[in-house]
Amino acid sequence: MQEFSALDGALLIDKPAGPTSHDVVDAIRRNFNLKKVGHCGTLDPNATGLLIIVLGRGTKLSEKLMSDDKVYEGVIKFGESTDSYDADGELTGSLPVPPLTVDGLNEAAEEFIGDQMQKPPMVSAVKKGGVPLYKLARKGIEVEREARLIHVYNFRFTNYQEPHGTFRLACTKGTYVRSIAHELGEKLGCGAHLATLRRVTSGKFDVQDAIEFEEVMNLSERDLEARVIPFLKLARA
Repeated sequence: MQEFSALDGALLIDKPAGPTSHDVVDAIRRNFNLKKVGHCGTLDPNATGLLIIVLGRGTKLSEKLMSDDKVYEGVIKFGESTDSYDADGELTGSLPVPPLTVDGLNEAAEEFIGDQMQKPPMVSAVKKGGVPLYKLARKGIEVEREARLIHVYNFRFTNYQEPHGTFRLACTKGTYVRSIAHELGEKLGCGAHLATLRRVTSGKFDVQDAIEFEEVMNLSERDLEARVIPFLKLARA
C-alpha cells in the first residue's frame, strides 16, 4: 500500500485581495520549503475567498478538484465599464444608470442561467499563441478568443443600492464572473463592471473552513500538517 506523508493533500486558504493565486502558491512553497505546491482554480488578484492549495502528492488531484462547480458572492457597479470588466481596469465608458430594483435585476439575471458560450476577456491569463491575453491587451492588441461552454446554475441579486448590486452566482469551472457583469451592464444599457468578488465554495469545500493566508504563513510545520486535508480523503471527495 502506498504511503503518504502528512503534507500530501490540500489546504483551504481564504485568499485576501492583492496577491495573485500564484503569489500564494509561491509564498507557501518558500515558507515551508516544499517542492510540489499548486492551486485549483485561479482567483484574480483583487478577488478573495476560497483557494484550494494542493501539496506534495495532492497535486495529482489538481484536475479533479479544479473541475468542481463554484459559488461566488460579489458586487456589480452599474454605469461604468472597464477594459478588464472589473475594478482593476481602465474606464472605457460611463452612462446614466436607469431606475433599477432587485426584482428587475433578477429578471435580467434569469437570462444568464443555463448553458452559454463565453469568450474570455482580453485582460485574462488565457494564452493565445503561448502569450497571455493580458500581455497583448497591455500593448493595445485585441485578438479573437475562442468561446467556451459554461453553465450558470443560479444568479440572484440580494440587494441594490444605486449604483451597486449585491449578488450570488453558482457556475461551472472556467466561468468569468466579470464577463457576466459586463454583459449584464450591456443588456441594461448602462454598462457595468465587477466591483468585488469572493469565492465561497468549490465543490464540497467551503470558505468557512479555510484559514486566512497570513495565518498560514505563521504556522509551524506541525500546525500546517494538522490543517492539511489528507490525500485519501480528497480522492474520495
